[in-house]
This record gives sequence, structure tokens and C-alpha cells, in this order.
Amino acid sequence: MFQPDSPIETVDDGCRIHVHVRPSARKDEPRGLHGGRLKVHVKAPPVDGAANQAVIALLADLLEVAAHQITLTGGASSRRKSFHVEGLDAPTARRRLHL
Repeated sequence: MFQPDSPIETVDDGCRIHVHVRPSARKDEPRGLHGGRLKVHVKAPPVDGAANQAVIALLADLLEVAAHQITLTGGASSRRKSFHVEGLDAPTARRRLHL
């Protein structure tokens, strides 16, 4: 269950990351925390899933995993999204995201 004090939670086969997305930004980058979620900016507009794919690519790069290990699990049309990261534990994810 999402806890406002931590954007990352442990699940059986990996972790879940709760994200607040700002699409149509100047560049793709993490921007700290926002309401207990990892805030990320992506250049892609929120059209036809482009921003969602950009977030997946950014998370894959930051977490040092393949993009196919990351699945959008909630918030497809919202700024508040949840992603499942297969095969990556929560402590490692926190360390790689510098949280």
C-alpha cells in the first residue's frame, strides 16, 4: 500500500515506485519528492502514452534496469502514477535514486 512518507515499497517480485510526473518539461530528470512521491520531469507530452513511456525510460536509466522490467500499474492518464519494477528490491531502488 502507498505510504505518503516513502515513494518506494516492497512487493513480492520487486518494488513499486509512486511517481508524480510533469510532462512537457524542458528535460527528462528526477526532481526530488512531491507529496511523498518521486517527482520526475519528462520532455514528452501527455499524448498517446508518450509521457508514460518517457517515465519508464527515465526510471530504467536511473535504476540501472531494462525498460521491459518496468510496468505502469496505476495512473495511466494522471500525473500520479505507480510503476512496478521487476527484480529490483526497494533498498537498492532507494540507493540508486538517492532517496
